[in-house]
Amino acid sequence: MKKLKKIIYLLFIAFAAFFGYKVYVNFFTSNIIKSGYIYIPHGATLEQVSDSLKPFVKNISRFQKAALKGRLEGRIKPGRYKINENDNNYNIVQLIKLGQQTPENFRIIDYGSVYEMVGRVTKKTEIDSAKFVKTLDSIAQSKGLLNAEDLKPYFFVDTYKFFWTVKPSKFFNLFWNEYNKFWTPERKAKADALGLTRAQIYALASIVYKESGGAPNEQKTIAGLYLNRYKKQMKLQSDPTVIYAIDKENHFQKKRIKRVYYKYLGIDSPYNTYKFAGLPPGPICIVDKNTLEAVLNAEDNKYIYMCADPERPGHHKFTDSDKEHAENAKAYQQWLNKKQIK
Repeated sequence: MKKLKKIIYLLFIAFAAFFGYKVYVNFFTSNIIKSGYIYIPHGATLEQVSDSLKPFVKNISRFQKAALKGRLEGRIKPGRYKINENDNNYNIVQLIKLGQQTPENFRIIDYGSVYEMVGRVTKKTEIDSAKFVKTLDSIAQSKGLLNAEDLKPYFFVDTYKFFWTVKPSKFFNLFWNEYNKFWTPERKAKADALGLTRAQIYALASIVYKESGGAPNEQKTIAGLYLNRYKKQMKLQSDPTVIYAIDKENHFQKKRIKRVYYKYLGIDSPYNTYKFAGLPPGPICIVDKNTLEAVLNAEDNKYIYMCADPERPGHHKFTDSDKEHAENAKAYQQWLNKKQIK
């Protein structure tokens, strides 16, 4: 009897050791052969998760056993997940169960159109551009605006982090919060002192941003120049507004022009500041906060003309003399011709 008990005990120990070994192998030994990202959509099944992992794992059946034992099925969280080389199945199961996504950088640049921005943004999101736009259109209309394009003043050039599963409403809320943080009572007072609304400040800032190429060194000077023209009720005559008008007419689809010829100056668009006096009805691009600050703290100067300086790329020549400006413009046109920029 004692001998039988001993045999049973040894068999139990052997079984437990074998079972423990199998659990250890399935859960805790390295099963990831290379690093990368997997994308798991809403409503994904364990089979879909396994398919996503196949390029990264040594043994998919071991992962599936670990997933079933770890009760992953029914608890799969959608998202973009970073998979690390030599990782084990337990970590992967927990990663997906807990929804520990890896965010991605979203660079918002000086897009001329919100729809153009959405097209780029949704390349990194689960939701397609049509659904994204539909939500932004609804948000715009809830604010008494026409459509998503009218939301442009709420966005800022910068780099942001979002999850692949970000919803359009949450995406916009980040910018809405940033917008409200930016417009402090002090900044509102500065806008009032300039005699401009926040929308006009943003429209002017978009011109300054384009004219400066986003570089901050001349922005306050450029802002002062355009404010001078605006106060004198002169046409702003900004080349970037003509380029924007053409791009808008082409729905931002065709190749964009690099040089503004005289033939372009007559385009019938309210954004064309060569044809219509005053500020355009809206911004010609998304801008950064520094440019808005440059407008709110514009340089007090007497300049009313500016021209790109061919001797100092990225800089301009400023003057209040039409004669001097004509000379500067001639020199710049000659430089463009020499460089064969069309």
